[in-house]
Amino acid sequence: MQRQTTIAKPLEIQRKWYVIDATDKPLGRLASEVAIVLMGKNKPIWTPNVDCGDYVIIINANKVSLSGNNKLTNKVYYNVSGYNGGLRKRTAKVMLADYPCEMVERSVHGMLPKGKLGRAIEKKLFVYEGADHKHEAQKPEVLELKY
Repeated sequence: MQRQTTIAKPLEIQRKWYVIDATDKPLGRLASEVAIVLMGKNKPIWTPNVDCGDYVIIINANKVSLSGNNKLTNKVYYNVSGYNGGLRKRTAKVMLADYPCEMVERSVHGMLPKGKLGRAIEKKLFVYEGADHKHEAQKPEVLELKY
């Protein structure tokens, strides 16, 4: 008798809420760990075509760190409006000072699958600049990262 692989069904998935403090955490390592939890790859029921991940709240996004020499000045984030001359460049230093939530969201977005499933997974990420968040009613658990 053969064993069958268990496929997760969207209605049977149990979702949890986690809160992660980004203070002094390297941005890339934080993003990769968060992406794993958002996709549900840390669960034994993970299925590639089903969103079986958990909700993640990241606090203190403005205190995240960047590893590497001169990354604050050399790393550049680009936006293009589509019009002539519509290219906007911002360094990591400017992003960290003015748009820390967008910086963390972009790094996590790069590690998620692209397409319809990735966009659904991305909606379960909540990033806040300070230590306060509005999800106390969900009773999030504190998640300590591995590194």
